[in-house]
Amino acid sequence: MSAYLDKLNAEQRMAVEFGVGQDAGPLLVIAGAGSGKTNTLAHRVAHLIVNGADPRRILLMTFSRRAAAEMSRRVERICNQVLGAKSGVMVDALEWAGTFHGIGARLLREYAGQIGLGVDFTIHDREDSADLMNIVRHELGFSKKESRFPTKGTCLSIYSRTVNSETPLEEVLKNFFPWCAAWNTELRQLFAAYVEAKQAQNVLDYDDLLLYWAQAATVSILAEDMSGRFDHVLVDEYQDTNRLQSSILLALKPEGRGLTVVGDDAQSIYSFRAATVRNILDFPKAFTPSANIITLDRNYRSTQTILAAANGVIDLASERFTKNLWTERQSSARPHLVTVRDETDQARYIVEEVLENRENGTLLKQQAVLFRTSHHSGPLEVELTRRNIPFVKFGGLKFLDSAHVKDMLAALRFVQNPRDRVAGFRLMLLLPGVGPSSAQRVLDQMSDSADPIAALSEVQAPPRAGADWTDFVQMLQQVRSSNADWPNEIEQARLWYEPHLERIHDDAPMRQADLLQLQQIAGGYSSRERFLTELTLDPPDATSDQSGVPLLDEDYLVLSTIHSAKGQEWKSVYMLNVVDGCIPSDLGTGSTAELEEERRLLYVAMTRAKDNLHLVVPQRFFTHGQNAQGDRHVYASRTRFIPATLLQYFECVAWPLARQAASERSGLRTLQVDIGSRMRGMWQ
Repeated sequence: MSAYLDKLNAEQRMAVEFGVGQDAGPLLVIAGAGSGKTNTLAHRVAHLIVNGADPRRILLMTFSRRAAAEMSRRVERICNQVLGAKSGVMVDALEWAGTFHGIGARLLREYAGQIGLGVDFTIHDREDSADLMNIVRHELGFSKKESRFPTKGTCLSIYSRTVNSETPLEEVLKNFFPWCAAWNTELRQLFAAYVEAKQAQNVLDYDDLLLYWAQAATVSILAEDMSGRFDHVLVDEYQDTNRLQSSILLALKPEGRGLTVVGDDAQSIYSFRAATVRNILDFPKAFTPSANIITLDRNYRSTQTILAAANGVIDLASERFTKNLWTERQSSARPHLVTVRDETDQARYIVEEVLENRENGTLLKQQAVLFRTSHHSGPLEVELTRRNIPFVKFGGLKFLDSAHVKDMLAALRFVQNPRDRVAGFRLMLLLPGVGPSSAQRVLDQMSDSADPIAALSEVQAPPRAGADWTDFVQMLQQVRSSNADWPNEIEQARLWYEPHLERIHDDAPMRQADLLQLQQIAGGYSSRERFLTELTLDPPDATSDQSGVPLLDEDYLVLSTIHSAKGQEWKSVYMLNVVDGCIPSDLGTGSTAELEEERRLLYVAMTRAKDNLHLVVPQRFFTHGQNAQGDRHVYASRTRFIPATLLQYFECVAWPLARQAASERSGLRTLQVDIGSRMRGMWQ
């Protein structure tokens, strides 16, 4: 019966078998990079099911829907070894597996009647939320202030951080938005009006999915009912949770019974989303004295020489769980710390190494170039394009950021919730002859009706809209009618939208392909409501908007920000700009906490490498804003996170090597001239 556990190491097995009963105390699994975290968590879920736990009463929360789906597949494979044909039925019953936001959305719909929400609420993504914030901002007259009021995006960021970090507005402004501190009173007024606007329109933003859940959990009868649904709560990537998510967990399992959290404090890198490393560091204190800690420190990814360098970097952290990764993968090749003249040479060095690796049998897609910030890869992208090397860049546009996709989703959202003014406003402005004033007038007239879509046909059409207005109203009514079964609804909306797409966008054929892809995606969901909710909460990556996207059967090099690379691995990893000002970012040195997160970023980048790691240090950077012949530049120093004491873990080289070879051939390498004595002699 336990053969499915035989491939686990001792620490993994201990974590899997820990307390399978409902009364098992809280468990914290510190899982180092490459230590088999996902495999361990999947085995723990499977072990619970095999030992009689009801899968319908297991709550598994990950940080992407794809991660939850992959976890479910692994659980099924493991259960199949013990349960055979029954495994599929049991894993299908593992219905509470998803993201914090996705689980929150489901619970809120179930408890909508008890907490004053309309069950048909729609969910705004970040851009829609910013648009609504801007509408409210304009209505309050803040956009006409003599001195510059924060933009809609800044206002939304302030609001989001305040909510997710459970921190007073004054502290958020002081610590993260000091240039906005003078607007404290106005921002508080704006946020109050923004909340009222959302409630009037029956919409929630991302933050509401957690905030409403957390607030509902403060009501004892609701908290008991929610907690009673789940015997076991398991959370992946706990180091990336924020204060609000921690509050939800404490409300669900106040004594920690049945609670398992898995994460690595050394990989906590999302403070810009209000995540806090304190959640995982303080977990033992939150459940003193019953908390149990198991550490997974055996690495299955990297060579020992790479781990020695990475351990050296993270050992200098000011506070962490003691953990030194080790592996049985021995190698004599140390990570390369490469000094180059500038960003141009950096790009040339990486391309030379990538191509050499390819000739030696390592595919392009088994190699990756990582960077702190997206724009760091600019010179490299030029060199790759010049050399005709295909690449895909991650960390850029997302599918839902495309205007044409947002237009289509607005049509579906407006049918789902006709009180969603952002969706309605966006749609109406697509029509020729309809301006902001006309759209606002129509939305105002609709808002007082019990059936806004029906009322739309009675509203006086904007005088210059003509037949386009009639087609618009008919489309909304057809999509809403029972004759348009899902996912046929999206096809009707697409057919209405395509003439406007061709009129508005020059690259309409490419965008039409995206809409067909959206329609295919829709076929995988049971209803319009489910489709809108899950696509908004977990959007796929862009297709036509990515840089240098190759055909599916082609090889390609991966370019990625460190944040987007988390959880990934490659045979060879190259990191750009390992200098102060880039890592740590010049904006990330304001406090000890910020500096420590920058250190963790470097650690995360280093631990993505399996066999080869190259950290590149350009000596000078040319300043922007000068002509092509300009020579204004600044000199950079190696990152402070690799002090001289750690150089023993690296192969320190300079590039181009051709210059060194030429020096050796000419005898310059052994030449010694005492210029200093000559200089002193000038004054004797």
